[in-house]
Amino acid sequence: MTRQGSTLRIAIIGYGTAGQAAALLFTRDGHDVDVFERAPELGPVGAGFLLQPTGLAVLWELGLLDDALAHGARIHRLYGETAGGRAVMDMRYRELASHFFGLGMQRGALFGLLDRAWNEGRRVHCGRRIVEVDGERGVLRDEQGETHGAFDLVIVADGAASLLRGTIAPPALDRPYPWGAQWCLVAQEAWPFGDELRQRYVGARRMAGMLPVGTRPGDPVPRLSFFWSLPIAELPLAGTDESAWRGDVAAVWPQAAERLRDTPVPSGLAQARYRDTVQRCWSRGRAVLMGDAAHAMSPQLGQGVNMALADALALRDAVRVHARLEDAFAAYERRRRNHLGIYHFWSRWLTPLFQSERDRLAAWRDRVFHPMSRLPGGRGQMLRVLTGTRRGWLGTYPLDAGFLAALAERAPNAPGRLAGENA
Repeated sequence: MTRQGSTLRIAIIGYGTAGQAAALLFTRDGHDVDVFERAPELGPVGAGFLLQPTGLAVLWELGLLDDALAHGARIHRLYGETAGGRAVMDMRYRELASHFFGLGMQRGALFGLLDRAWNEGRRVHCGRRIVEVDGERGVLRDEQGETHGAFDLVIVADGAASLLRGTIAPPALDRPYPWGAQWCLVAQEAWPFGDELRQRYVGARRMAGMLPVGTRPGDPVPRLSFFWSLPIAELPLAGTDESAWRGDVAAVWPQAAERLRDTPVPSGLAQARYRDTVQRCWSRGRAVLMGDAAHAMSPQLGQGVNMALADALALRDAVRVHARLEDAFAAYERRRRNHLGIYHFWSRWLTPLFQSERDRLAAWRDRVFHPMSRLPGGRGQMLRVLTGTRRGWLGTYPLDAGFLAALAERAPNAPGRLAGENA
């Protein structure tokens, strides 16, 4: 099937970050795009996240980098410690490359930027839960029994809890993590760590995080994204005893508990659950997986949004280059697996060190993790993983020279080597 240079009719299932970016990229290439979203109204799901250089590079490609910087909070340090004040992790972007930084953002801010940018050829069908994908014919069926299509290309981007990934190919691994989290947004006010992701740990059983995430359109108040780790079994009742819940948080991190003073508990806390998913194959016929539907993983390395953005760009690029859809899918999957594999590995092995009941592992982590990160050579490798710029065991994820120049322009006085050079 030859498609290069022609207009494709494309269906995108899901309007999260991956679906939004794909809709915008493919529409700008002249294709006809229909989005099918199960929610009755469009809107973001989630509190905050950390954009890495990999994700920022896609926003630059979309012409949205400056808008993102205007709302987000630049993060220069990733710091974790025990409740007793012992450093477990201390990573600074400048030690990898002088112009690198992370960008804390609210889900609502990124959702709004991507949504407003898609202002031409826009077709979104809300309240349409797709329950079946015929990849060979490019036909969709929703839960009301209505069919849609045929489409030339179907992008399945319905998230970590995807019910459609199995219709593309049986997963090699698809299991829920036994630990989840509660989260919320709070006003930043006088929080002293305005350019740092901060975490606190009690063994592996308790973890709290605070990430500055800036503002969002319509709300000029700078905010923090709060994260509180819990076993999945405890989530349904967590916070029903408000006094006990606040006492638990205060015992781990009094300053964080103070920022939560105006947050209603438990009604003001959302819940998050996670999966570990590895697909044998990402495509079938005309259908292809994207984002968490293709490769859900623990949030321990915080790469979900960045990987979703990179997926959308990689598929767009593959469709541009390859005349046959099957060749485009193969190139897309190969490119993304080369990047993702190491993150699946480290997410799977690091998660028990931070979210489990394995106290001995946590004690080992507290004693040796930070000293190991100071060893020559090892620190640069760890920074590569944390910033999303590792590819394979020792390779470097390629970033566009134009994007690197854009970062340099936005940090004109930054000393040292250019961002993207090997550490």
